[in-house]
Amino acid sequence: MKTDQNGYTIIIGCGRLGANLANALSDAEGNVLIMDKNGDAFRKLSPSFGGLTATADATDIDALQAAGMDKADTVIVVTNNDNVNVMVAQLAREVFHVHEVIARLYDPERECVYQEFGIATICPAILSAKEINKILDRATLVEASDDAGK
Repeated sequence: MKTDQNGYTIIIGCGRLGANLANALSDAEGNVLIMDKNGDAFRKLSPSFGGLTATADATDIDALQAAGMDKADTVIVVTNNDNVNVMVAQLAREVFHVHEVIARLYDPERECVYQEFGIATICPAILSAKEINKILDRATLVEASDDAGK
């Protein structure tokens, strides 16, 4: 994972994805803080995690200020709730003027809302569909070449 070693990244949501991202950034000596409203979620972080953790509700502006969002170069929002993700991503972009904001969304139809604010999105449903299509295309190509060899 490429990271600016002097940059400050805030990750919102310490599920599997958030924890993996935080671990990777920490391993790359990145300056990272991960926030989750459930303190038990931080158990997903590796023992070598060298970043900061904050148990707080990311929809609370005071919590975002306390986390230093105004100093963040990148904010990655990966909770399991699209409404929270869009709200926090908008706060990061519009209130805290974060340069790079990335949000996961489950409902691809909401992507236009994120695009209006210049927020990059990752949609598991779309990524999964693309990968499945690649696998199916490869299977079709293999079948076609097998048929051509007969």
